Amino acid sequence: MSAPGAAHKETPKETFYRQFQGTVANLQEQINHLANLSAVAGERQDAIEHILTGISRLSNEVADAADYVPAYDQRTYSQALKQLTDQLNEAQAKFAPKSRFQFKRRSPPSGGDAVADKKNDARYMLPAGGQDKSSSPSAVTAAAAAAAGSKLSLEDSLSHLPSFPAKNYNEEIAKDPTDSRVRKPSFSTARDITLSGHEKLHIILPLSASRATSAGALTDMKGCIVDMSVPTRVCAGGAPFASLALKNISGSLIVAGHVDGPVHITGLRDSKVLVVARQVRIHECENVDFYLYCASRPIIEDCKGLRFAPAPKFHSADKDDKTNMWDQVDDFKWLKAQHSPNWSVLPEEQRIAEDVWKDKVPGYPGAGLDDILSTVGIGAEA
Repeated sequence: MSAPGAAHKETPKETFYRQFQGTVANLQEQINHLANLSAVAGERQDAIEHILTGISRLSNEVADAADYVPAYDQRTYSQALKQLTDQLNEAQAKFAPKSRFQFKRRSPPSGGDAVADKKNDARYMLPAGGQDKSSSPSAVTAAAAAAAGSKLSLEDSLSHLPSFPAKNYNEEIAKDPTDSRVRKPSFSTARDITLSGHEKLHIILPLSASRATSAGALTDMKGCIVDMSVPTRVCAGGAPFASLALKNISGSLIVAGHVDGPVHITGLRDSKVLVVARQVRIHECENVDFYLYCASRPIIEDCKGLRFAPAPKFHSADKDDKTNMWDQVDDFKWLKAQHSPNWSVLPEEQRIAEDVWKDKVPGYPGAGLDDILSTVGIGAEA
């Protein structure tokens, strides 16, 4: 019997439940946010694809957990996945254009052929334990849609499972008793990375945070350095973010790392951002330097004083410079033929040097937060 006051050691079953619950909540939030995204330039479709990938990944994780999760709980998890996919299907149906024409259905094939076709058709394969890990996200979506008859909500499905306390990493960062301005939260038991409400902190994510990169969000940061490069770098054993959001940040240096999908940046002031991503959208930002590797044209809107430079090779060594569109920026609020006055190319002599990104930004002996910010040109002493 445990001694009174002894810390509870989380079992694999408890850990999986908490992670599953957190991922489902995150995916639900992404589905609810779809209506706020534009269909222009594929923004909404990109978000849908990342949700599908998340559902597929979660389905495979349920199958992997069969060794320590009871069969009853496995069925409950599978039911929750079906309900989640139904929600996505309903959301997509609202965006689908109305068709003026209707075609006649073809007569179904004869009994034996129909059964054989269904058996081999990926659309009828439900995301359950033991499934083929190579199944595509679209197969998972259509499969779960076939089970749309259930009336249970996601909350009803998950209510059959016990609840366990979740670890609040953001709160831990704020209450660190060591009096150090450097924080290295592990995020080892989290499903996504959310940091908010911090001031004058140097936050460095270790490799253990790579299991929490299904989504990332940094909000309400002032005078901070946040380095998320290590857990998102594949060559270091990490995993890129599926998506990332930066909002309401000022006087800070953000090394966002690698993002497989879209990056949404809103309300940044007097800061510098490094990110390697497929798509970057920037809204309502002012006096910000962006160091980018971007596989598509960066988009800005309601911005001014933005400057762009290519991401340093130290952070983009696995990318082809020829496919980097860092300087092909589209300003959606500037429709004239002349170059937009809201952005420019950062002159080479004013760019942060490669050795600074590599040796100074992660921290060096005797340097404090303000020293590093000053080195990269942020703050009163810059």
